[in-house]
Amino acid sequence: MQQVTTAVLEKDGRILLAKRKKGRYLDNQWELPGGKIDPGETPEQCLKRELKEEFTIEAEVGPLIGTAHFKNRVVDLELLVYKVAYVSGNFELLEHEAIEWVLPEEIESYDLVDSDRVVVRELISRHF
Repeated sequence: MQQVTTAVLEKDGRILLAKRKKGRYLDNQWELPGGKIDPGETPEQCLKRELKEEFTIEAEVGPLIGTAHFKNRVVDLELLVYKVAYVSGNFELLEHEAIEWVLPEEIESYDLVDSDRVVVRELISRHF
């Protein structure tokens, strides 16, 4: 099972969603930022790196708010979900088509990747 990090990046009561680039796996679907943990890397280091690589921002990784399990024919994932605070930098879209700041109750109306739909149902509703 692959461990991946997921950031619940909140600003003014809204949560950041990012739309995956066209031509890539799960293209045009929305996701919470994050990614695979590299060998020797902590989940917190992973999230800081991913947010820097994908958006050129600095972020402060807060508490683990929970975990979720997602499995289909392609992947078997343990999602480590952290509350994250934006610190600095201008959002540059290096890995995504678009970003949107969404109210928690609006998230499920987006075409989310299946693994993040699990996170939303299991965790976000409890914390926001």
